[in-house]
Amino acid sequence: MMSHVNQTINFQTQHRQKVRRMNLFVSISAALAGLLFGLDIGVISGALPFITQHFSLTSHQQEWVVSSMMLGAAGGAICNGWVSHRLGRKYSLMVGAVLFILGSAGSAFATSVEFLLMSRVLLGVAVGIASYTAPLYLSEMATENVRGKMISLYQLMITFGIVLAFLSDTAFSYSGNWRAMLGILALPAVILFAMVIFLPNSPRWLAAKGLHVEAEEVLRMLRDTSEKARQELNEIRESLRMKQGGFALFRANKNVRRAVFLGMLLQGMQQFTGMNIIMYYAPQIFKMAGFQSTQEQMLATVIVGLTFMFATFIAVFTVDKSGRKPILKIGFAVMAFATLVLGWCLMKAGEGEISTGLSWVSVGMTMLCIGGYAMSAAPVVWILCSEIQPLKCRDFGITCSTTTNWVANMIIGATFLSLLGSIGAAGTFWLYTGFNLLFIVVTFLLVPETKGVTLEHIEKNLMAGKKLKDLGS
Repeated sequence: MMSHVNQTINFQTQHRQKVRRMNLFVSISAALAGLLFGLDIGVISGALPFITQHFSLTSHQQEWVVSSMMLGAAGGAICNGWVSHRLGRKYSLMVGAVLFILGSAGSAFATSVEFLLMSRVLLGVAVGIASYTAPLYLSEMATENVRGKMISLYQLMITFGIVLAFLSDTAFSYSGNWRAMLGILALPAVILFAMVIFLPNSPRWLAAKGLHVEAEEVLRMLRDTSEKARQELNEIRESLRMKQGGFALFRANKNVRRAVFLGMLLQGMQQFTGMNIIMYYAPQIFKMAGFQSTQEQMLATVIVGLTFMFATFIAVFTVDKSGRKPILKIGFAVMAFATLVLGWCLMKAGEGEISTGLSWVSVGMTMLCIGGYAMSAAPVVWILCSEIQPLKCRDFGITCSTTTNWVANMIIGATFLSLLGSIGAAGTFWLYTGFNLLFIVVTFLLVPETKGVTLEHIEKNLMAGKKLKDLGS
């Protein structure tokens, strides 16, 4: 009898260890898509000055070299709604990896501005697919008590990619080899493709396709007990009973429209914090602050990237404990203060009052702004957008929100230099100060707290007509 009990305990222990290893492999593999995302965001800031010199780019052309990636990303997010629905999350990630390899190689060997722009658009399609699929896949694979942490790991990999890109840019900046800066991005894409081969399909996607046996098998691989797997599958089946799906459900159901529009609003808020302008144009910002040499500008940019990465750990370890909503409010407040002071520093620099102290205050405020973003809007918006959409409209809803992210991203990337020319550096950052203050109010009024709540329960509250801010109650 005792031997049988020991065998049972050993089997349960071994199963839990297998479950932990599988969840870790899923997290790392899907989050590797975030690494590619971050690499492409970070690499262009260091490469742009050398590309500008090589092709003699105007300010308008510089804006398009930066924002063409966002144009492709918006297209990739739109197309991936259909691809993800038809082929599943796993094969969407594989498609993204292949496109990333092609786009990186094309950028490295570009012989003209037009060829570079086309390659950047292709890279954007790959990033759009990754930014759509990875958080969705992670949200559907994770349990409610670690869902925020797993998706935050994706964001952490984005920041790690940015740091790697900045370090790589710094290393190649001494020779000015912008082709190597862009081409080296293909290596992690090859690794992603190889790892995704061994990933299981999402159980929610399998169930939506009527493959309930396969869905339960995957859930058994990811959950501690068979009872949890069966219970979760039953909840998934319950949420699939709605006859309509996708755009038809969006058009017919006002509650679904509320969720889709909230997702779009959240992604717009994330972008209009103004954070990506610091990522894309960091060397130019530091030049305005008084850092004259390319090496000084790149060193300051690396410091910013490290700040981004380490601040993301705050979200990883607090988002499932403190919740989504408090972190968002704190983050927006920090960014409002930092952009306010940064605008003042740049105003003084524009008046000729450049000093070492002022330069380092600018770097400090940039770091504070990055830190506030990395601990709040950067991961939390992706978490919320993957949580609030009902199952039968999830592909459509996340297509809308992710596309909004990249359209807003493109607008910011394409207008930053123009804004600098029209209202000045200080006015530009003060504009984003106003946006961040507004977003604090929106968070109070509309954003739900979803920590520790299953996706199916959030969906029930939505369909019952509860207020958006009460979806997690």
